[in-house]
Amino acid sequence: MFEVVFLGTGASAPSIHRGLSAQIVMYREYRFLVDCGEGTQRQILKSGVGFRRLNRILLTHSHLDHILGLGGLISTFTRWEAIDRIEIWGGRSTLDRVHDLIYGVVLRGARPPVDIDLIDVKPGVLMEDEDFQVSAFPVNHRGMDCFGYCFEEKSRRPFLNEKAEALNVPRGPERRDLVQGKSIRLDSGQIVTPDDVLGPPIEGTKVCITGDTSWSANLLDAIQGADLLVSEATYLHHEEEMARLYGHLTARQAAEIAAEAGVSNLALSHISRRYRERDVLTEAQAVFPQTVVARDFDHYIVKRGEPLTRQE
Repeated sequence: MFEVVFLGTGASAPSIHRGLSAQIVMYREYRFLVDCGEGTQRQILKSGVGFRRLNRILLTHSHLDHILGLGGLISTFTRWEAIDRIEIWGGRSTLDRVHDLIYGVVLRGARPPVDIDLIDVKPGVLMEDEDFQVSAFPVNHRGMDCFGYCFEEKSRRPFLNEKAEALNVPRGPERRDLVQGKSIRLDSGQIVTPDDVLGPPIEGTKVCITGDTSWSANLLDAIQGADLLVSEATYLHHEEEMARLYGHLTARQAAEIAAEAGVSNLALSHISRRYRERDVLTEAQAVFPQTVVARDFDHYIVKRGEPLTRQE
C-alpha cells in the first residue's frame, strides 16, 4: 500500500487554488518528496504531513516551477528540523541548478549544518530493499535529464500455512527460511523446498509519476500495469500542437497512455489556469473513466487491485 499526498498541482505559475508541483509518496517508513515548487514547505505544513523523515527529494527536471521551493525548504531544514542528512536526486543538469540555488543563494559559501547529498539519477533502479524499490525512467520534455519515477512493491509468494502444517513444518526459523527462499531439512530427514509451501507470486502495488513530459514510447514500458499513474495534463486536446511544441501532454493523451499501459487509476496534475477543471476531467474520462484531477492536499490510498481511495 502507498499513500500519495498532492501538495502542488498547478502548471508554470501558482493560482489561488493550486500551488506548484510537489507531491509526497509514502510507503512504510519511507517518505519521498517528488519535486519542490515554490511554496512547498508551507504546503507541507498545511497538509499536516510534516517534515519528519522527509529527507529524500526526487526531482523530475530543472525548471523553476519544480525546484524553486528547495531554497526555503533547505533553509528550514538547516535551522531547526531534526534531519541530519538530505538526499536530492535528479539529472545532472538539474543538480547543477540545484547546487547554484543551495550553495550560491541559500548558504552563500557557508558550511551546511546537515549533510546534503546531490545524487545523479540514471535510468533504472535507484534504491531498493527486500520489499520495495524506486526506479527512474527518462521522459521527453524541454532540456536534458528529465525523469519520471516509479515506486513499486516487489512481488511476493504467500506462505500457505495449510501446506506447511500438512508437511509438519514447525513454527519458527524453519518457516522464515522457507519464506526467504531456502530449503530446510525436517527432523525426519525430509527436505522441504519453498515451492512446497509458497503460493504463486502476487504482484505488488505500483505508483508512477511522469513529471512534465510529452508522449514517448518508453513511457508505456515504464508505467505498465501501474495501480496509479500521476500524469501531467497541461493542455486540452484542441491545443495538441502547443502541447507538443512545449513538451507537454493533453488530458486526452494522458488518458490514452493510461489505457494503453493498462494502469488501474489515473490522477492528472500540472493543471493550467487556462482551463476549467471539469473540462480537463471530461476530456480524460471520455477515454479513461478511472481518472481524477488532483487538487492541492488530496491524499490518496493506493492498493493493488483496488479502486483509488481518497483519504478525508
